[in-house]
Amino acid sequence: MTLLTIPGMVDPHVHLRGLDWSHKATFASETAAALAGGYWAVLDMPNTPPPTIDRPALARKLAALGEEAVCDWGVYFGASQADNTAEFAAVSGTVCGLKIYNNATTGTLLVEDQALRERIYAAWPAGRVIAVHAEGETIPRILELVRRTGKHTHFCHVSTAEEIGYLRAARAEGLPISIGVTPHHLYLTEDDLPRLGGFGWMKPELKTRMDVEALWAAVADGLVDVIESDHAPHTVAEKTAPQPAFGVPGLETTLPLLGLAVHEGRLSEARLVELVALNPQRIFGLHPPEGTYTRVDLADSFVIIPANLRTAPGWSPFAGMRVYGRVREVWIRGRLVFDGTQVLAEPGSGRNLFGGEGAAG
Repeated sequence: MTLLTIPGMVDPHVHLRGLDWSHKATFASETAAALAGGYWAVLDMPNTPPPTIDRPALARKLAALGEEAVCDWGVYFGASQADNTAEFAAVSGTVCGLKIYNNATTGTLLVEDQALRERIYAAWPAGRVIAVHAEGETIPRILELVRRTGKHTHFCHVSTAEEIGYLRAARAEGLPISIGVTPHHLYLTEDDLPRLGGFGWMKPELKTRMDVEALWAAVADGLVDVIESDHAPHTVAEKTAPQPAFGVPGLETTLPLLGLAVHEGRLSEARLVELVALNPQRIFGLHPPEGTYTRVDLADSFVIIPANLRTAPGWSPFAGMRVYGRVREVWIRGRLVFDGTQVLAEPGSGRNLFGGEGAAG
C-alpha cells in the first residue's frame, strides 16, 4: 500500500449549518465529516441563519464553533443588502474573508445593486479575501470592481464554459482572482436530474456536458485553483419536498472523486495536492501547523454508501459511484484525529485560524 501524504487539506467553501439550522446538521457532525474527508480545516459561509452579517451573529457563530468543532476552521462575514459596511473594520481581523452573494442562492443575502457592490468593495480592508457567488453575465460586473480596486476575489463554484471564458481573460489580464470548482459540477450534469430529483438541486444548478468538459479543461491547464465541496447538507425530507432545498453534502466525497480523476488520468497526484491543499492555503494565507497532514490510499477503490457517511443527513448525490482514495489518517498538530475509521478528536479541539489562538500569520 502506497500512501499519498497531503499537507493540510483546506476546503474554503462549506456551509456547516448548526445554529438555527441544527436540525439539518451541527458544527460537531460536519467538522467530523470534514476529518473523515481528509480535511485539516474548513471555511464556513455566512448564509446559515442567523446570517453572519453583524457582530452579535458573528460572536454567536464563533462561540458555537469553538465549543463543537473537531477540525480547524474559519468563517466568512457576509455582505448585506442592508449595507453593513460599517461593520467591516471591526470584524475583518477575526474572519477568513467577506462573502458577497450576487446571484440567487439559499438565504437572504442577495446583493444585486452594483452601486452597493462598489461600496462593499471599497469598504472591505485590502489584503483580505473577497469571495463571490457570481454567475454568467454577473462575472464581468464583478471583474470591473476587481479591476478598479485591486482586491483579491475568489470566484466560488464556477460552473459554465461562459464563466471560464470570462475568468480566463481576467487571469491573462493579471487581475487578482482565484477560481473554485465543485465536484458536483465536474461529475454531474443536467442529464442526471431525472435520476437524482431533489438530490440534484443546487445553486449554481447542474449544467451541460459541454460545460463539464470546459471545467475539466480548466482544471487540467491550471486555470482552476481550488476544488471546493460547497458542502451544504439538508435533510432527506427537505430534499424530497415539492420545492427541494438547494445544496448537497460533499466533504467526504471530494477527495475520493479527485482520486477517481487521478485513476482516470485527468489529474496528477501533484495537481490534486495543489487543488485541495497548497492553493487554498496560499489564497487564504494559511500555514499548516507542524504535524498536520492527511494520508490517503489512492489505489483503494470503494463504492460511496450513504450509510457510511458522517454528515448528519446521511445521503449523497454520488451514492453508488465507485471512487478511488480512502483516507487512512488525518493528523493535526502531531495528533492523530482520524484513523481511517473513527474520529478521535474531542469537540472544541479545532482552532479558529483567523484571530485568537492558532490564528493564521
